[in-house]
Amino acid sequence: MPYASVEDLPESIQKHLPMHAREIYRGAFNSAWSNYADQSPIHREQTAHRVAWAAVKRRYRKEGDDWVER
Repeated sequence: MPYASVEDLPESIQKHLPMHAREIYRGAFNSAWSNYADQSPIHREQTAHRVAWAAVKRRYRKEGDDWVER
């Protein structure tokens, strides 16, 4: 289930990530969702979330309770 906008992301992501990180997450998730169409729906979604988090972690790091740009 690709996300049409950052407002559609899960609430936990919206609460904790800055806007730019949410945009990275959404873009990476949607791209992975397309690329892993051959997987079962559950594995496809899990893989897309892993890819999205990896993309965020390349640009951001967690400092205390906040995500800050590297």
